[in-house]
Amino acid sequence: MGKFIIKKTNTGIKFDLKATNGQVVATSQVYKDKSYCVNGIESVKKNAPIANIEDQTVEGFKTEKCPKFEIYSDKSGEFRFRLKATNGQIIAIGEGYTTMKNCVNGVESVKKNAPDSPVEEV
Repeated sequence: MGKFIIKKTNTGIKFDLKATNGQVVATSQVYKDKSYCVNGIESVKKNAPIANIEDQTVEGFKTEKCPKFEIYSDKSGEFRFRLKATNGQIIAIGEGYTTMKNCVNGVESVKKNAPDSPVEEV
């Protein structure tokens, strides 16, 4: 089972979702207040398991309804994902992956780990 780690930054507070192996598979924006960060975690727990996958790397891709994982290619050619809640807000983002397969594995890890992961503060 994975876990959510809440930690302070220089400008606020954020969370990381770590997979069972300890790798960070998703991270949040920086929030001003811990309560917003906790709400973000709850949103990821609720939305990740039911989110569709929208592959924006394919020409003429099908636009999915939120909640959804958007997979895209960044400026350096790496594959990334962002999880959007039902309201269209980005609630978590993934790191850069060199292959589409690894990016999809990252999405699947978030879908699997988010719902039951405990929350820890550092």
